[in-house]
Amino acid sequence: MSEAAPAAAVLAPAALGQLQLVRLLQLASPALPVGAYTYSQGLEWAVECGAVRDEADAGRWIGDLLSHGAGRFEAPLLARLVQAWAVGEDAEVARLNDDFVCSRETSELRAETLQMGYSLVRLLTELDAFAGLPGWRERLRGIDSPAFPTAWAAAAAAWNIDAGAALAAYLWAWLENQVMAAVKAVPLGQSAGQRLLAGLGARLPELAAAALALPEAEWSNFTPGLAIASSRHETQYTRLFRS
Repeated sequence: MSEAAPAAAVLAPAALGQLQLVRLLQLASPALPVGAYTYSQGLEWAVECGAVRDEADAGRWIGDLLSHGAGRFEAPLLARLVQAWAVGEDAEVARLNDDFVCSRETSELRAETLQMGYSLVRLLTELDAFAGLPGWRERLRGIDSPAFPTAWAAAAAAWNIDAGAALAAYLWAWLENQVMAAVKAVPLGQSAGQRLLAGLGARLPELAAAALALPEAEWSNFTPGLAIASSRHETQYTRLFRS
């Protein structure tokens, strides 16, 4: 049973939709205590080696990862996770979780998603808004070593958040974290960061729609530049970020 069932008895449809929006904003907020701000996903090494030197470079680097990595693998996988959680296909959730963990090419990237997943599971199982829903705490705890998108998708499904909106918000949170890492590491000014968010953010509706329709056979995580950057970052002499 989801949160919407008991809420529907006391909330008008418009108010229920607003509650779902509030829940989605909470999931996508940089205040979500999962440690996302401590990771750059290889961007810090790209700055160190000179591949990213200014706003234009940052836009190309982040935009390529958005279109060819997060948008074509993580987003469609997240969409399938939300669906599997919603219809009670926990075995499918476990399969997708394992696939995502195996897709992390470096020890840093693997540690990142597992640490963030662990932190989000701990948070959700302590929140009455999630743990108070029948069965959800137990189902989430039943997934062995949950990755971040797996735990995130559980919350989106439990709170009956529209799949398209969930994907756009998830991609926005990823994008915002990358841009903020660039603001710190390049460094860029705050206005440059907002320009990047405005420009790259305009791609999100199309990427979310494409991810919803993309069959699993066409998912692609071919981002060799990210794998190289992450590998090199592991031995980088000075670091602000954990990845």
